[in-house]
Amino acid sequence: MIRLTTTARIKQLEHDARAAYEHARQTSGAANEAFGQHVRELFAATDRAERAETATSEVATLLAGAVAELAAAQEDLLLKDIAIRLLREELERGPAEGDSLTVLLHYGKPHTVYRSREDACADTAVHGVAPDAVWVPSGERPAAACKWRVEAFIYDAGSNGFRRAFMPAPEPVGGVA
Repeated sequence: MIRLTTTARIKQLEHDARAAYEHARQTSGAANEAFGQHVRELFAATDRAERAETATSEVATLLAGAVAELAAAQEDLLLKDIAIRLLREELERGPAEGDSLTVLLHYGKPHTVYRSREDACADTAVHGVAPDAVWVPSGERPAAACKWRVEAFIYDAGSNGFRRAFMPAPEPVGGVA
C-alpha cells in the first residue's frame, strides 16, 4: 500500500511527536521525583527503626540493671526483716541472768552500746583506732584518762539491771582504809 504524505501531515506528526516527547519527559520527571521521595522516606523509616532498636537495647540494659538492684534490695530487706524479728523476740524475752553487753567509752563517757566486745573494738576503727590495735587493761587509771575504753556489763537479776563485769577496787571513804 502506498500512502501519500503531505506537508501538513508531516507537521502534524512532528507536533504530535514533540507533544509525546514533552509528555514522556514530564512523566519521567514525576516518576523520578516520586522515586526520590520514596527513597527519602525509606531512609527516614530505616533511621527511625535503627534509633528505636538502639533505644530498646538501652532500655533493656537499664531494665536488667534495675531488676538486679531490685533483687538485691529485696534480699537486703528480707535479711533486715529477719534481724528485726530476732531482735523483737529477744526484746520480748527480756534480759536473762548472765547476758552481757559492752559499752564503748570516749574519755569516760558512754559513746555506744554493743552486743559484744568484738563489735565495740571493730567500731572504733571508724573513730580512728587501728582495727588491729591491741587493747590493754586500763588498770587503775580513771576512765576519763583513756580516749577509747571498752567496759563489759553483765545482767544481774537481783538488781534488775546490768553491772560492771570487773569492778574496780573500792576506794576508801573519807581517806579511811
